[in-house]
Amino acid sequence: MTFDNAQARPLRGAALGDIAAAGRVEVPTYDRSEVSVGIVHFGVGGFHRAHQAVVIDDLLASGSAREWGILGVGVLPGDVAMRDALAAQDGLYTLVRKHPDGQLDARVIGSIVDYLFAPDDPERVIEALADPGVRIVSLTITEGGYNFDQVTGDFDSSAPDVQADLAAGAAPSTVFGLVVEAIARRRERGIEPFTVMSCDNIQGNGDKARAVFSTFAALRDPDLGRWVLENVAFPNSMVDRITPVTTDEDRQLVADEFGIIDVWPVVAEPFFQWALEDRFPAGRPPYDEAGVQLVDDVEPYELMKLRLLNASHQGLAYFGYLAGYRYAHEATDDPAIAAFLRDYMDLEATPTLHPVPGVDLDVYKTTLIERFANPAIRDTLARLCAESSDRIPKWLLPVVRERLAAGGDVRRSAAIVASWARYAEGIDEAGEPIHIVDRYADELTALAQTQRDNPVAFIGNPAFFGDLADDERFRTAYLEALASLFEHGALATVRGLVSER
Repeated sequence: MTFDNAQARPLRGAALGDIAAAGRVEVPTYDRSEVSVGIVHFGVGGFHRAHQAVVIDDLLASGSAREWGILGVGVLPGDVAMRDALAAQDGLYTLVRKHPDGQLDARVIGSIVDYLFAPDDPERVIEALADPGVRIVSLTITEGGYNFDQVTGDFDSSAPDVQADLAAGAAPSTVFGLVVEAIARRRERGIEPFTVMSCDNIQGNGDKARAVFSTFAALRDPDLGRWVLENVAFPNSMVDRITPVTTDEDRQLVADEFGIIDVWPVVAEPFFQWALEDRFPAGRPPYDEAGVQLVDDVEPYELMKLRLLNASHQGLAYFGYLAGYRYAHEATDDPAIAAFLRDYMDLEATPTLHPVPGVDLDVYKTTLIERFANPAIRDTLARLCAESSDRIPKWLLPVVRERLAAGGDVRRSAAIVASWARYAEGIDEAGEPIHIVDRYADELTALAQTQRDNPVAFIGNPAFFGDLADDERFRTAYLEALASLFEHGALATVRGLVSER
């Protein structure tokens, strides 16, 4: 991208003094050369850089955590862009918080002290992981990155990249192969294992990480698999901050408003939450000093977030996109959609939740609607619609199953599934094509395009829905919503589901 602002300065370590002198942006005040790597993070994207990396930056700025710098690791072809962006800027990037009233504030984050692209040199990554100074391996590899069956929850050992990593003498290419090889080397060398800290939007994300990494280890060596189960800690966590995809407009904004040329800044909402189980045998940063809630049991917090925020995002996304909206705030500004979301939260999701210590759920739900409606964030519905096959089964279908077991109402949840099915046809209500981003896009679209003749085709796929299509209450609610979407459209369907309470 070519920046129009000739006065803007490229972001580099050498430029921090000048950026600080301009007085518009906070910059690291600590000596980054004194920061050593204590955390290796897989999946350095916008969310990690708006969340976990900010916490470490806060701690470094306060004078602590010098041994907890972050080494980022990428394993996918698309991670080359992050490698190059961070290399060009000495690991620095700009975080811009966008407030609902239009106020902006920015800071340069310096906690990522190095980045490795694993395909460049897998051995270097493994040895970095095996370093005794590394005591945490953290993950934001997306819901699909854990490679497990959507219905059974079992690790998919048949995946070609997994099979390649399990071959004798193979250079690991997956996060499983790299991490498990490092664990094996640490065990052989008498080095305490690191803690594996998942920060992905999966219920029981630490438990899931424990299951998939130990299964991979057992496939390689049954004794190693048992050792991982007995000796490696996998705390659960709940993380929350809306972080839209960075656009060229965001890059220009950073140049215009703050005088910085940043090839990959991050924009985020002001809201931040992180609940984390305090299970770190090898030690951890003083997370609690940076606003992290250290708890004995994260499940109440994660269920709250997954079933209220994440599942509501799905309720917003497909209905809004089909109706012609393209941004989350536009769809939330529609009174019918906002009311539908609140009804889903109150009448279907909340009854499945446990008490959440220190949280007023009514206030939390009101805040969620306000966050969705933040016009400054410009969160795209396309982002929220992406990778639905990983999201709906983990965030929404557990609500459906619990409500069915309790004899409760599932009409709104079923309607969200129906809106996904209608969206998956690949054409919106104006006849415009939809670019569906999903690893199962071809399969899903093929099913959806038969549902005018066979209305249960989409939910009849057991890989995503198990036996839900056989449940009369769910099937009836789903078919009613789907028929309404076909006949009346998204907004009329939503209006018909809004409670008159």
